[in-house]
Amino acid sequence: MTYNIKTGGYDSSRGTRLEPIAEVIGSALPDVVALQELRGDSGPWLAERLGMRMIRARSSWGQPVAVLVGPEWTVLSAGSVARPFHHAAARVEIATLGGPLTVICAHLHPHWGWRRMHEARWLVTAVGRNRHALVLGDLNTLDPWTDHQERLAALPAPYRVRHLRWRPPGRERSDRDVATVARVDTRAIAALDAAGLVDVFRAVGDGPAETAPTALGGAEFSGMRLDYLFATPALADRLRSCHVVRTPTADRASDHYPVIAEIDI
Repeated sequence: MTYNIKTGGYDSSRGTRLEPIAEVIGSALPDVVALQELRGDSGPWLAERLGMRMIRARSSWGQPVAVLVGPEWTVLSAGSVARPFHHAAARVEIATLGGPLTVICAHLHPHWGWRRMHEARWLVTAVGRNRHALVLGDLNTLDPWTDHQERLAALPAPYRVRHLRWRPPGRERSDRDVATVARVDTRAIAALDAAGLVDVFRAVGDGPAETAPTALGGAEFSGMRLDYLFATPALADRLRSCHVVRTPTADRASDHYPVIAEIDI
């Protein structure tokens, strides 16, 4: 499961949302959970509440991420992906009967597509030659296989620009003489796809793909898929299902819905 829990499960006006978040996760009984937007003691609280082990990656500029692993699994190695992510990326290797499984939890740059593209390439490097690897998290990026014009038109301009890539309309003319035009920036997802990683929802997903916003709202969203799982080809052969968890509790626990996949490893 991957889940952006929004500002660590804390709101200045509503108080804590940690109990609903724990209910959403616990009801799904996941073996591995990738969490984004941790704050304060939210990660340790959730790990203890769910009876899972937590591996956290700290952030220099943004918010930490963490991977929670069920108690029945052996963690072979754990740590941060040593790159200057705006938020963070955590890497955990877990022993399974099908061989080691590498899990990488990431939260990509929220505002700048060029930076997201480079962060996605760092994730590809972190996967390396691992046969069974899973990259999952809030990638803050639209996919290159969908027409996004309508949902982008519904966004206020300050949020729409996050998903646009600006370029001059003609190489033969100067940027100074010709106004720039924009196209949807999907480079981060395209980088993962170009590296041979498989979009799990696109391969076996069922139901609506959009992950934000929930009923909790969020002006920066307009019915968008921003949360993903990507698998190496060998792991993709073991995919069984994938869906966005939409429940009344998930509606009020965060502004993102979690995504969960079943993999027979």
